[in-house]
Amino acid sequence: MINLAELGRVFIVCGKTDMRRGIDSLAYIVKKSFNLDPFSGCIFLFCGSRRDRFKALYWDGQGFWLLYKRFENGKLAWPNNEDEVRELSDEQVMRLMQGFTIDPKI
Repeated sequence: MINLAELGRVFIVCGKTDMRRGIDSLAYIVKKSFNLDPFSGCIFLFCGSRRDRFKALYWDGQGFWLLYKRFENGKLAWPNNEDEVRELSDEQVMRLMQGFTIDPKI
């Protein structure tokens, strides 16, 4: 499994995103909707309504990477608030990739 946290800071774009979107339109969402810099070297995660797949947008200094992951079994525990972007800790990234919620209840 790719450890996204090793690449840089990881942000999750909460709510659902149209998964037909490509690099340019996802970068536009990052900039215009959340006032963040898509060229910052951070990773931005997007999820569709089916919650069994996500896209990761990453600028490596020379160009954009668009990573796509589809889970064969299970769904992602993705936050619902459509107007929010959250920075994830390394632990939260690992929990999300394993299909667990990023905000566990104690």
